[in-house]
Order: sequence, then C-alpha cells, then structure tokens
Amino acid sequence: MGGLDRAAAILGAFDATHRELTLAALVARSGLPRSTTHRTAGRMLQLGWLDKPRSRYRIGNRLFEIASLAPIRMELREAVLPFLQDLHHATKITAQLGVLEGGQILVVEKITGHRAMPMLSQVGGIIPAYCSALGRAILAYSDPPVIEAVLGAPLPARTPRTLTSPVAIMRELTAVPERGWAIDREEGVIGVSCVAAPIFGPLGDVVAALSVTGPSQLVRADRIGPAVRMAASAASRTYSTRR
Repeated sequence: MGGLDRAAAILGAFDATHRELTLAALVARSGLPRSTTHRTAGRMLQLGWLDKPRSRYRIGNRLFEIASLAPIRMELREAVLPFLQDLHHATKITAQLGVLEGGQILVVEKITGHRAMPMLSQVGGIIPAYCSALGRAILAYSDPPVIEAVLGAPLPARTPRTLTSPVAIMRELTAVPERGWAIDREEGVIGVSCVAAPIFGPLGDVVAALSVTGPSQLVRADRIGPAVRMAASAASRTYSTRR
C-alpha cells in the first residue's frame, strides 16, 4: 500500500459521527498497523491535512481550503446559493443542495437559520439516494443505468415508512417530472419530511437538486412544492449561463 493509499485510509476513518479520533480509534477505523498509522498521521499533521488538538486527531484546515476549490463548490454552490437563501427565507425551513455520488447524495450546502435540525446530514455528509427527496429528484432525470445501479443495491428501511421496493420507488420517480418535485415522507427520519426539485446544467442534464427539509407538519408538499420547483428552475437558468 502506497503513501496516498495510507493517507486515504486515515481520512476515510473520519465521518459525521467520528469527527475526532484518538490514535487507537484511528488505527481501528483505518485498518492500518499502529506504527504505520502513527507515522502517516504525523506526516499529515505536518502537511496540514490533519490537526491534533490535545490527544485527538481531526481533519485539518488545509483540506478545507483545497476542497473549497472543487468545481462543485465553486461553480454550482455559488450559482445556487442565492436561490437556496431565498427558499429558506420564504419557508423558514432548512434548505439543502445535494449532488449524486454513486448511490448516495452528497450534501454540498445547507442553510438552517434558527430552526436547526441536528439529525440531518451536515455539509459534506451523505444520505441514501433511494429514500431521500434530493436523491429522487435527481434519479427521476438520470439515465437508466444510474437508476438500475441504485435500485439494484440493498434498499434497507431506515424507518417504518421507508419505501424499499424498487417498483414503489420507480413509481415515485415517474411522478416527479409531471409534479415538478420529489417527496420523502418520513423515510429517513420519523417526523421529518422533505420536498426537492432538480437542477439542470447547460446540456439539459440533471446535475443536482435543492430541497426544503423539516418537521412533517410544516413541510406540506402541496404548499412548498411550487416554491421549491421555482427556486430549482431559477437556479438551473443561472448555473447554465455561468458555465
């Protein structure tokens, strides 16, 4: 295993629920020998890839600086952010921007305001595509092989309301174009619902989705759906002209 592979294994040990790790935890989660982990982590500290306040390792600021240069952050986020802000201002509910990465949705941006919802994924976090409104908004316009790959993988129930049948999920996907938005009714977290709409690129291909996510009693698709659809449509026009 090369140096980059070792560094990748160490970085892969961190996630939303493991933001700081002791050396022992880093060894256990990376699967590397203790001496290798200690030596590699030491070099990553020198490079700024890791930070180590007290006795715990965490992701370093240098990686944040590098990540901010990625096109998905610089171009997509900058184009969509004003519309995400407008959507949050209009609804007073958490607004999110996500892109499809394999069978998962990567949360690129999130605006919570004063109504924070700690059970939701943070920026940089991932959520399943098959049972999220963000995922369904993108999958509804994706190529068949992409949809088949997602629906052909395991579809575990995250709550009693999660749709786990490919037929049922396809039914949801086919309803998105006519309706203009996708819906997640407490399929990821009980008590939390989501409405999302797709964002398209200059070639007419789906590139992302934005959503409103919050308490089910506040997220009424018939009321919020049109606002989400209009925000996504405006974001699509802006993003397409910036490319």
